[in-house]
Amino acid sequence: MGYPMAKNLRSKLPKSDELFVFDTNTQTTKKFAEEFRNNVVVTDGVREVAENATTIITMLPDPHHVQNVFRDMIRPPTLLKEAPNQRPRLFIDCSTIDPKSSAEVANATHSSSQGKFVDAPVSGGIVGAAAGSLTFMLGSAPELVDRAKEVLHLMGQRVVHLGPQTSGLKGKLANNYLLALNNIATAEAMNMGVRWGLDAKALASMINSATGRCWPSEVNNPVPGVIEGSPAGRDYEGGFLTSLMLKDLSLALVAAADADIVPRLGPHAKDIYAAVEGDEDLRGKDFSVVYKYVSGRAV
Repeated sequence: MGYPMAKNLRSKLPKSDELFVFDTNTQTTKKFAEEFRNNVVVTDGVREVAENATTIITMLPDPHHVQNVFRDMIRPPTLLKEAPNQRPRLFIDCSTIDPKSSAEVANATHSSSQGKFVDAPVSGGIVGAAAGSLTFMLGSAPELVDRAKEVLHLMGQRVVHLGPQTSGLKGKLANNYLLALNNIATAEAMNMGVRWGLDAKALASMINSATGRCWPSEVNNPVPGVIEGSPAGRDYEGGFLTSLMLKDLSLALVAAADADIVPRLGPHAKDIYAAVEGDEDLRGKDFSVVYKYVSGRAV
């Protein structure tokens, strides 16, 4: 997902601007540099990125990855070089992690005087990243919103400022919590209809014109053959992995517990996704593969 985001960023930036990139997957950065050639600098580490850039965008899998990367970028005793053009550095973290960890990283960044930090998790998946149609949920101090939006609009279509730092993550986790539940509910409803003898396409068409309509029914329907091009038609390959949905749901439940919130359906959904990911035949698939799990049969 980061590759198409960086591709859109480089394509829309002024040609005179240099883009410094780093990824532990060196084949990816090599391919990226070969594709663009001009004004792309592949670095040896995140510290080099931070030393040479005014705006730093990070996107990492888990909280500890974010913590380790920022520790490398802002570590003492050597201060980062003065930011280019005398503009304060802006760190934009697009990772989906828990708000508590993000707040700790933000505090460490600000207290080190190395720059400002905002959270901007993203929704839209690989398809949205390639099309430049992503939605960013922004958690930012008011004075940083315009600058963050200017950068994020180079990679996405919509930027929603939800409040101060950590607000973007809270919005993203609430959204994915709902998505996780809707996906299971859609799989169960479609399974009911198919078992009752209804045509899957006709059932989905009816649902999508009625009150049951939702993203998993309309865009990512879990029944093979209902939505052309969906993961269900590719043996659930590609798309948003079950492991990532399980991660986001787990983060949402932890954040809820930190705020003394007691979700009723989330724990049951988490058990279902954990069971799907624990099934050797279903592991590593798009999260709509939960349909195969709830139907109890091969499809």
